[in-house]
Amino acid sequence: MWIVQAPEDISTPLNQSGTVIPRPGRHRRPMSAPKTQKDKASKTKRVLLTLLTVLVLLGILATAGYFIKKLIDTKYFFCKSSVKFIAIEKACDGKNDCSGGEDELTCVSNFMDNTTFPVRLMSNRQVLQVYSRAAGWRSVCSDSWTQQHTQTACRQLGYTNKPSNTHVPVDSLTSSLKIGPFTAVRPGTANTPIHLATIDRSVCRAESVVSLSCSDCGDVGKGDRIVGGTDALIEDWPWQVSLQQGGQHTCGGTLVSPRWVVTAAHCFSGTKKDLGRWRVVSGRTYMGTLGGSYVDRIIKNGRYDPARNDYDIAMIRLSSPITVGEGRKPACLPPKAFDLPAQASMTVTGWGYLEESGKVSPNLQKASIPLIDRAKCSSTAMYGSSITQRMICAGFLEGKVDACQGDSGGPLVYFSSSRWNLVGVVSWGVGCARAGKPGVYSNIEELQNWIYTVIEKNL
Repeated sequence: MWIVQAPEDISTPLNQSGTVIPRPGRHRRPMSAPKTQKDKASKTKRVLLTLLTVLVLLGILATAGYFIKKLIDTKYFFCKSSVKFIAIEKACDGKNDCSGGEDELTCVSNFMDNTTFPVRLMSNRQVLQVYSRAAGWRSVCSDSWTQQHTQTACRQLGYTNKPSNTHVPVDSLTSSLKIGPFTAVRPGTANTPIHLATIDRSVCRAESVVSLSCSDCGDVGKGDRIVGGTDALIEDWPWQVSLQQGGQHTCGGTLVSPRWVVTAAHCFSGTKKDLGRWRVVSGRTYMGTLGGSYVDRIIKNGRYDPARNDYDIAMIRLSSPITVGEGRKPACLPPKAFDLPAQASMTVTGWGYLEESGKVSPNLQKASIPLIDRAKCSSTAMYGSSITQRMICAGFLEGKVDACQGDSGGPLVYFSSSRWNLVGVVSWGVGCARAGKPGVYSNIEELQNWIYTVIEKNL
């Protein structure tokens, strides 16, 4: 029998045991199909693409910022204290254009030596000599000499690493040294500057004098930027450095200690006088701008004459010493009376122009060139009276091999007594590799007193 339910009963809930009260925040999750592997891979790909896009944009912005800064640096000097830019020509012009003279604080300076540096090594025997105004130069006898005296003397001469001494018999010296005058150290003076620790002697009681080897400078394998040159490796010429202004190679230079570089004074003309714009890049065969050392002193010879290119030498002090190694090692400063033999074969290195009016070489270059007699170089057929005592000439009379633009300030070295000695600094010439117009180099032997004095005054 069918029973018909009354209409009012239709609304009666099936479960009458309790009323369901909705609770805030509780919702039924919508039904969805499970994600496939393809969907997951697509999402990962989108995330990676987004990250790559962001990285590319950041790279573009960083690169643009770098080049914008480089461009600004070539035109303006930023005054940090007063937060303003001034034209680069106003920096280091002798006038205070920034608040507190900030634009004149870190500039190339001049130094003129007016005294004689009191310690030197003489001849290829490296005989130690000291100086006084009263007695002049005297060779130091080996009497009472100790290893501590060696340390003290070498420290005065600059770069010191594993210093050693030998005793040279007086009767084996050249005639000019054999007759004296002589001097010897006093007892108890091992830590006293050598020129202040001696007493004059008519003869050496031990019949020998002191010869010093102060460091491992110039100690590499005897192995041509440079017009007519060949590719070179920095490991064979580890004293060669690149002087860069605003990231651009401008000149060469030579390490003579872990903290000092010898170069040419003419590299710092015009707007190139602000120290903050310079970096010294060492240890590189191929030209690059990364890893350069900061500079805290650039000192030009106070007698530098740009009209005559005379006294064309400068010193750079690095903010911190470089680490000496296979690709970074100082060249030796030659002893007094080094006496280069006639037509001595020397080596010049650098990244300069490969031809006149050309462009710099990306790879370090080397060239072997002979010394040219001073009388010949100063003849009217060559350079005449332009050649001074502070200059030497080297190259081939027929041209073909020569230093050029971009090599300025770089080294001219000579191998002697198992060491490479810095004998010249690339200075000037007429054109590059022209017949009858060889390269002219600053004469290190004549300028060495200035070099030692600069180092001593700026320890």
